[in-house]
Amino acid sequence: METVTPEASFIDDLGADSLDIVELVMTMEEEFDLEIPDEDAEKIKTVNDVVSYIKTKVN
Repeated sequence: METVTPEASFIDDLGADSLDIVELVMTMEEEFDLEIPDEDAEKIKTVNDVVSYIKTKVN
């Protein structure tokens, strides 16, 4: 079992593939009523990236 830390990379540490990342971004958009541009989605690589992105867009 992988340990999820803020620095954990979805691909390198948690074994996600590109489809998993697309699904994550879609879930973020739905859950937080956001529209995430592709250029922003490409920058989301770690757990902390998700938290930071949501904090800046929701607050």
